[in-house]
Amino acid sequence: MKSKIVIAGGSGFIGQYLVKRFREEGYEVLLISRGASYITWSDTDKIRTALEGAEALINLAGKSVDCRYTNANKQAILESRVTSTEQLQRAVDQCIRPPKLWINSSTATIYRHATDRAMDERSGEIGTGFSVHVARAWEQAFFKTPTPHTRKIALRTAIVLGMGGGVMQPYSNLVRFGLGGVQGTGQQVFSWIHIEDVYRVIRFMMEHPLPEGVYNTAAPFPVLNKQFMQALRERIKPFVYFSTPEWLLKLGATLIGTETELVLKSRWVVPHKLQEAGFLFKYPTITEALDAIFIQE
Repeated sequence: MKSKIVIAGGSGFIGQYLVKRFREEGYEVLLISRGASYITWSDTDKIRTALEGAEALINLAGKSVDCRYTNANKQAILESRVTSTEQLQRAVDQCIRPPKLWINSSTATIYRHATDRAMDERSGEIGTGFSVHVARAWEQAFFKTPTPHTRKIALRTAIVLGMGGGVMQPYSNLVRFGLGGVQGTGQQVFSWIHIEDVYRVIRFMMEHPLPEGVYNTAAPFPVLNKQFMQALRERIKPFVYFSTPEWLLKLGATLIGTETELVLKSRWVVPHKLQEAGFLFKYPTITEALDAIFIQE
């Protein structure tokens, strides 16, 4: 058995994939979540014990943003991220042997709507609006307390693609049911990353002493929305497909209880610092990523 990994908020799509991959590599994986079979957030003693001597702490906790942005949901989205990060900070502070590495989720949507140029970690411009406010508060809560014995890295993660969860199912369903054209203008940039590369980025962070800070976790070749939808159509081969104008997207989002920002914001994000550090993506292009996903299916 290798070292111990602690994953907070590990019951979702990304968390379960990380659990599977780390266990395949022989790591002991402990989960902090709300489920009865996990270490619960209310059991502070067990959380601290789990963190003692851990190779890495990976915090993915936070309410899903796939919902309507009502005042109640906004508060839950913000508080679930900030309070879980602050609670883990208190637990790390109490450890005699704190985790060597703490990776905290963040989001690539922290950057502005970008159609003119790519956003990297050094020259990227922070945006405005609720989602950006959440991202900034999340990162502030993470970095505000120094941890001399625990290296802190925030992953500004793009849209994660993988089999069996995340955005692949709703996007694939749109194509299968005849709505596989573009969303809005189709010119918005779609930054993405294959879920296996998320795991590989974390392993890379564990194996290399990269400086603390934020890292864009996105494939090096983002595509336009129209290119992504075309790539999906080529694999699913629907009989017909129609585009979805912005007004219809807004109506549909209201009906299914989500927000159009998830598909209309142009996220043009590139992984400058990862590439500078020598990280090589297994799935750098959308063609390679979708081929792997649809072959698995």
